[in-house]
Amino acid sequence: MSVKIVTDSTVDLLPETIKELGITVVPVYVMSGNKTYRDGLDISQTEIYNRMLAGEQFTTSQPTPADFANAYKTLSKETDQIVSLIMSSKLSGTYNSAVQGRELSKSSSNIELIDTKATSGALGLLATQAAEMAKMGESAGKIIDTIRNNIPHVHIWALLDTVKYVLRSGRLSSASNLISGVLSIRPMITLRDGSLWPASIHRTRNKGIEKLTELVKSNRNLEAVQIVQSVDLVEAQSMKEKLADFIDQSKIHISQLGPALGVHGGPGTLVVAIREKLSGIGTAISDETEDKKSFKLPSIHLPKLGFSSLH
Repeated sequence: MSVKIVTDSTVDLLPETIKELGITVVPVYVMSGNKTYRDGLDISQTEIYNRMLAGEQFTTSQPTPADFANAYKTLSKETDQIVSLIMSSKLSGTYNSAVQGRELSKSSSNIELIDTKATSGALGLLATQAAEMAKMGESAGKIIDTIRNNIPHVHIWALLDTVKYVLRSGRLSSASNLISGVLSIRPMITLRDGSLWPASIHRTRNKGIEKLTELVKSNRNLEAVQIVQSVDLVEAQSMKEKLADFIDQSKIHISQLGPALGVHGGPGTLVVAIREKLSGIGTAISDETEDKKSFKLPSIHLPKLGFSSLH
């Protein structure tokens, strides 16, 4: 029996990729008024962004333990090995729902849960890698070890076109007073050990995109790149072309930001995630070479960003 891969809908992979790799996706919920939608099933990305631009407000809620239990029960009829990759537990209660769902399922299968400390394109890169390994017949143990080893070598940045949606959603904590008066800025955020942090601030979108491209090119050890666009596919394709001389185009994938995260970032959010090659990392090299090959996350002196749980 082959290993089955489960993840949540913040994975932001194309439907055809999910189908081709046989990934089971448990949806996050998106709500507006008294209506509840399953992310990726009941409402499209285009519809939700159009409604947001028209002024409609949305909130999100994590999957229930029963949602995960049902997924595990269904897959247990096909396999005795399930690997479940979940978005960062520091961003959402989704991981806790997955833990409770495993117990609730009373499955006889071995279900391994991994807190990826990631979301969106970063989670997508890890889920894709796990699913490709499963498709090749690799064991659950090897998949789990590989993914856990890769987690520190997956990086992600999100350029917001405005801060108004994330402020409105209540997902900003200590930084809100600092930036609430300057809605025209384009902040870039990143993940560090599963938590959101400011990366940089830009006065124009073009400057922000230049910075995203620079961040990708500053890494000399790339295995894969995921570009996640919300409303501008042409912009994402343009970025891919700019990276053409830097990394094989077959290793750059474009997808669309799903409602679960788009609700908080807003239309115009552009996400870029990279996965480094594990080969060569940690080998003894000269200081000069290390400076050229090592990858450092950008930082600025701003408060840590905190997202309350998806509740």
